[in-house]
Amino acid sequence: MAVINRLRERENTIVIIEHNLDVIKTADWIVDLGPEGGDKGGKIIATGTPEEVAKIKGSYTGQYLKAYL
Repeated sequence: MAVINRLRERENTIVIIEHNLDVIKTADWIVDLGPEGGDKGGKIIATGTPEEVAKIKGSYTGQYLKAYL
């Protein structure tokens, strides 16, 4: 996370593909893809801040993210 934080401090744009909720909760903006993986996924389920995504019922990420906010 230290490297990511240094990049953010320098106002770089960072695109991360991540499943760790400790990392996801620090994002400025989330694009949640799903609803499943592989052929059953690839659709945008939710976009927004971590707090906004946590409120979207159809987002698996949002459901689990609530406990981390």
